[in-house]
Amino acid sequence: MNLRTLASLLILGLTACAQLPTHEGGEKNGKSLEAEEKAQSEIVEEAEIADTDSDSDFDYAIDESKLPRQELTAAILFDFLLGETALQRGNLDVAVSRYLKLAQTTRDPRIARRASEIALHARHPFAAERAADMWVEYDPDSLDARQTLAAMLVNLGRLDAAFPHLEKLIAAESENTASAFMQLNQMLSRNPNKGEIFRLIQKLATAYPKLPEAHFAVSQAAWFGGEYETAEAEMSSALALRPEWELAAAQLGRILQRRSGAQAIDFYRAYLDKYPDSTEVRIAYGKLLIDQGEKDYAGEQLRLLFEKNPEDAEVMVAIGLMATELYDFDLTEKSLKRALELEYPDASAIHFHLARVYEETQQTDLAMASYRQVRRGGRFLPAQIRYADLLAQRGQLEDARQLIRQLPAVNDQQKAHLVLAEAQILRRAGSYQEVFEVLDQGLESLPDYPELLYDRALVADKIGRFEVLEKDLRRLIELRPDNAHAYNALGYSFAERGLRLPEALKLIKKAVELSPDDPYIMDSLGWVYYRMGNLTEGLNYLNRAFAISQDSEIAAHLGEVLWTQGAREDAENIWRSALERDPDNEILLETIRRLKE
Repeated sequence: MNLRTLASLLILGLTACAQLPTHEGGEKNGKSLEAEEKAQSEIVEEAEIADTDSDSDFDYAIDESKLPRQELTAAILFDFLLGETALQRGNLDVAVSRYLKLAQTTRDPRIARRASEIALHARHPFAAERAADMWVEYDPDSLDARQTLAAMLVNLGRLDAAFPHLEKLIAAESENTASAFMQLNQMLSRNPNKGEIFRLIQKLATAYPKLPEAHFAVSQAAWFGGEYETAEAEMSSALALRPEWELAAAQLGRILQRRSGAQAIDFYRAYLDKYPDSTEVRIAYGKLLIDQGEKDYAGEQLRLLFEKNPEDAEVMVAIGLMATELYDFDLTEKSLKRALELEYPDASAIHFHLARVYEETQQTDLAMASYRQVRRGGRFLPAQIRYADLLAQRGQLEDARQLIRQLPAVNDQQKAHLVLAEAQILRRAGSYQEVFEVLDQGLESLPDYPELLYDRALVADKIGRFEVLEKDLRRLIELRPDNAHAYNALGYSFAERGLRLPEALKLIKKAVELSPDDPYIMDSLGWVYYRMGNLTEGLNYLNRAFAISQDSEIAAHLGEVLWTQGAREDAENIWRSALERDPDNEILLETIRRLKE
């Protein structure tokens, strides 16, 4: 038994906010006390004819001489039958209360254990803690009992109370103390008080000054708690105790990076000079070089990794992903294909990434073949949608639509995603009426689905259905009052038509309030000011938007305001640059044509 079991208890999702049933106002969980008593009497009647050999698991290793001497009285038998039968019938409140009473009455650790299990199952953390506390009291040598109680206390935020139990658990794991320390931060991660977790782990580690894993655990907790100097010092101590420990070296480099990327690079370089076969450190070094823009040096590290680890599928995948960031698609393909040869377990993920690379390099046949190799997992649906999109781009529009409509969807989110995918294919083909119809059908089966409402509003604008646009966007604002793009789209639609400009300004200002750094919303604000005749404010916001994003529509608007102000050469320069990037943009072309006629 080790701390991994304790971690799994925490993962069960116990939360301090869960409450035991109360008797407020004569009610208990929505039932009157009279109704509850009636339910209990029915359970008793059923228990009287039930087989008393229940499914309870009392296979609990303990010296029987330590068990309490307890006669099986009628009252104990009644509580036992009532508790077990209530459990079988799903009446968890009765089961929990009866087993807590049994544990108190019998002082039997086996009963206390059973009570804690039932309380866990019923998601009553305070009752589970009470039962586990009795379990430890009745059998203080049981590691299972201490693990369970420690988990309860951690989930309830009572870290000080958990400390002695964690301390005894670590001490009892003499052969696995190092492993126990490496699991501590993960085990305690559900508790939001990172400062308290840091102090708890620091206190636990005090007795193990020569154990590298203890220093590692303290460093991690310090990092999460914002104690960066301590994090660096403790990780340095871990590495001093075990200089060849790659994980500690990689982590120390990441800690140093917060202070200085150059310092982290120097550390990694010096470490690799001493330990050139340290794969994990070289991967961390490569990632840092990419982040710092040192692409040539990063490429050298990737090639070294490939040469030194030809049989390691995990390393091949890491190389492939980093090579993509360097736009070294040849190395990406080579390393990911090698990972497939080495039977990397998530082959679908590799095929998906390869397909994206093939799309980037305009190798459409290879991209489609790779997408078809994605057969499972979370990437299956996106891969099939991308395959359908490539089919449509080849002119096989109906085949693409049929493929999307045949794809399985297990929830509303996936259903909506497929509707949006079909709409996007049709939109690219310029079939706006069909886009509207697809989204209309989608909203029939998924009424008020926000993404579908937003998309239908945008396409309604394309086909002259302004009343639908306004209705859908106002409904979206009702459903999602923090959706900046809904306010922006509605305000922009008014501004573009020269309608209700004060309301348009109010809507777009609300969008800016919700998303102040969005260049497209900033563009809308500049545009509505321009429509209202305030060219100075319009130009101000359009310049700010264009400084963030040289989007073609922003370029069209900025150019128009400059043209209107007489700065025609500046306007033409902006349009010319935008056309080089996006020669087919409808709004840009229409703006230039309209103003130059």
